[in-house]
Amino acid sequence: MDFTLSEEQIMIQQAARDFAQNELLPGVIERDDAQKFPAEQVKKMAELGFLGMMVDLKYGGSGLDTISYALVMEELSKIDASASVIVSVNNSLVCWGLETYGSDAQKEKYLSRLSTGQCIGAFCLSEPEAGSDATSQKTTALDQGDHYVLNGTKNWITNGNSADIYLVIAQTHISKGHKGINAIIVEKGTPGFEVGPKENKLGIRGSDTHSLIFNDVKVPKENRIGEDGFGFKFAMKTLAGGRIGIAAQALGIAAGAYELAKKYSKERKAFGTEISNHQAIAFKLADMHTQIEAARHLVYKAAWDKDQGNDYDLSGAMAKLYASQVAMDTAVEAVQIHGGNGFVKDYHVERMMRDAKITQIYEGTSEIQKIVISRSILRD
Repeated sequence: MDFTLSEEQIMIQQAARDFAQNELLPGVIERDDAQKFPAEQVKKMAELGFLGMMVDLKYGGSGLDTISYALVMEELSKIDASASVIVSVNNSLVCWGLETYGSDAQKEKYLSRLSTGQCIGAFCLSEPEAGSDATSQKTTALDQGDHYVLNGTKNWITNGNSADIYLVIAQTHISKGHKGINAIIVEKGTPGFEVGPKENKLGIRGSDTHSLIFNDVKVPKENRIGEDGFGFKFAMKTLAGGRIGIAAQALGIAAGAYELAKKYSKERKAFGTEISNHQAIAFKLADMHTQIEAARHLVYKAAWDKDQGNDYDLSGAMAKLYASQVAMDTAVEAVQIHGGNGFVKDYHVERMMRDAKITQIYEGTSEIQKIVISRSILRD
């Protein structure tokens, strides 16, 4: 086993850390309060190559490995999970799905623009009655010969109003169930395609989350990804990789909250000494550090599996399940260590606690991860 990062990976990690400190940290509290999309920061992340990290160089991507991507997600998430989820969706759910399963024409038309940040992508699976049960798609894409007609609603879509390119999962052959679902590329501005109101969220308030409404939206058939009926498999394969990105986000939130708590414990005094000298606090920090290291190994292992061409369904699910729990637990303890200060916005940890919760919900709830894990281990 070799746990050493390469020189290139260390440089990428440092670049992401510097960007997070210099570009994301200023104004992060204000963006959270105002639910402001970090448009300027997204442009700069695109310039650094963070929006198409794993995309081949010929499509304008950075051509990097999944571990490098996880490192960037971790560093960005230490400071601003709203910004990091934009990176996660564009990389894991949109660019990867298009590059892996899209046609050459689709890659030429869309992938280069997405990987370079000329536009942002959105992945549209969830619906009012199809969250964890992704097979229950009510959005329809009726086959009209040379085109599809889309009707329906998608919920909780990250980059909902800021995206230009949407990968929409919809039912074409109702009688076939999940085998009749397709994945279709829809461009913003297509007649009949409307963006609903922005969601007022508990956490990741800087990210752009909206409902999407499709009313007789006509989309050419060449915008279908893969063969007819491939949509459900496309969604599941794409989400399997997306879990690694969200696991890395959760890891970053945990690590960021821990670093703030440790720093505060060395500055704040109580009973005549720094609170880090009290065993009650020191033991909290010990538990936090140990759990974060365990989560980091799970996340990096899942990323390594993906890079090696191994099956990463199990390792990705375990990484997301555990890292999201560690993010929640660590952020709560970070607030506790800060005491009354932890309950006010100026100290960041209350925001990180709010941001942590979504990592247990989106791209597969913790309960869904346990289903994936249990099915995997019981097959043997």
